[in-house]
Amino acid sequence: MFYGGGDPIKQMFLDELGNTQYLDQKMIDSEREKYGLNDPFLVQFKNYLFNITQGDWGTSYRAQRPVLDMIKPRLWISIQLGFAATIFMALVGIPLGIIAALYHNKWIDLTIVGTIVTINAIPIFVTGPLLLLFFVLVVPIMNVPYGWNGLFDSQVILPIVVIAISTLPIVLRQTRTSVLEIKNEDYIRTARAKGLTERKIILKHVLRPALTPVITSLGLVMITLVNGALFVELIFNIPGFGKMTIDAIRDVDHPLIMSTVLVGTLVVMGSNLIVDLIYFILDPRINN
Repeated sequence: MFYGGGDPIKQMFLDELGNTQYLDQKMIDSEREKYGLNDPFLVQFKNYLFNITQGDWGTSYRAQRPVLDMIKPRLWISIQLGFAATIFMALVGIPLGIIAALYHNKWIDLTIVGTIVTINAIPIFVTGPLLLLFFVLVVPIMNVPYGWNGLFDSQVILPIVVIAISTLPIVLRQTRTSVLEIKNEDYIRTARAKGLTERKIILKHVLRPALTPVITSLGLVMITLVNGALFVELIFNIPGFGKMTIDAIRDVDHPLIMSTVLVGTLVVMGSNLIVDLIYFILDPRINN
């Protein structure tokens, strides 16, 4: 931000047409001094870190509001979207991965993997508008999902699906690989020799150890979910954390940009911590 293009002070006073004709250099210099933008980079960074430790996240240049007050409601919206997308991704990806592994190298396996990989090859900013056109115009089963009316509103179904599509192949392939490895273990062959049904073997002896690497994948894909939310919230005009990040970059709003980066990092770290805690439930051997 320090060396990048754009003047945050000029952006503060842009009118609807993008003009700053009412600014003079004296006013610009005064505002830059007020916000400490004339200080060297290391001084600005030191001041920022000190303020963060005091609970002061700064004030948005553009909105003239405390950054923390702006982040809280928007972050909650994005957390709801991300959580719903993760649940959807797990409920769809894990069963499909198990089915693909059970029918390894057969047409069912090839169809599932090929379809998911093909869909994933399309970027989110293309998938979103295409699905929007399909479900609104070609097969008119919904109105244009626009804005935010709560997690349980039907308009959020399409944004959740678009976010989940980007990470679905990771979960599916990890589940498929894990099941393929475990179903050839000696204790699985022993269970079959004892006459246990295939359903019981999968649910009781295969699924639990297979989920451990899958949970690892769910923690890692949080980064993808955060990045994907940027485009989805922009496409569907959802006033979440991702859209606020894009607005902050466009407005060259340094305090807001720094806060979005910090919060995004904390979200990824927190998700990985939760994943590590879940390990103890799925694999008791970790306690030893």
